[in-house]
Amino acid sequence: MTDIFEKLRQLREKEGAVPAGPPSWILVGLGNPGLKYEDTRHNTGFMALDTLAERLNVPVKKLQFKALTGTAQIAGETVLLMKPQTFMNLSGEAVGEAMRFYKLPPERVIVMFDDISLPVGGLRIRKKGSDGGHNGMKSIILHGNSDAFPRVKIGVGAKPHPDYELADWVLSRFTKEEGALLEPALEDAGRAAEQIIGGGIEKAMNQYNQRGAGKQPGGNP
Repeated sequence: MTDIFEKLRQLREKEGAVPAGPPSWILVGLGNPGLKYEDTRHNTGFMALDTLAERLNVPVKKLQFKALTGTAQIAGETVLLMKPQTFMNLSGEAVGEAMRFYKLPPERVIVMFDDISLPVGGLRIRKKGSDGGHNGMKSIILHGNSDAFPRVKIGVGAKPHPDYELADWVLSRFTKEEGALLEPALEDAGRAAEQIIGGGIEKAMNQYNQRGAGKQPGGNP
């Protein structure tokens, strides 16, 4: 059976039609550009966006706002899908530029990204909040001049021991066992974003914040 990482590699080469229309929402997946970073823990936001784009048959290939973008129709709304190409620490440059161009408030910008405080495959949705130590969110909050960005956090697991360098951990790749846990979470992250757009964030929180309360592979809850 094809694993999630092979599916994502196939998606990166996929072409298709792009629906038109001025966006009323922006959906951002965070990560780092380049082959060196593909399928690493820090690129989980990219993976979630790619998974949603594949299901919607929307290519995310147009370069604008310092990001790869595509346009999707979700719940009757036109949504700009974004993968910033600025590298993680400067993600806010891309997001801020798009927000200003379309005159959208932070409440209409959903961000999907990795969270080391959640087990692999866990999800947590929040209306707003601090960056939580995540440099991509730190940059977005800075450039958006607000912390009121709805967010979908995707668990990538904690460092295996306290002395492990955080940068090395988030830039490491998932094991095959972890990939099996991650795959449904990537799908659910996109569906949670759709729920936020179509049904409101409270409904999305009620539906998806219970996900991923299980165990790490071979570990404790």
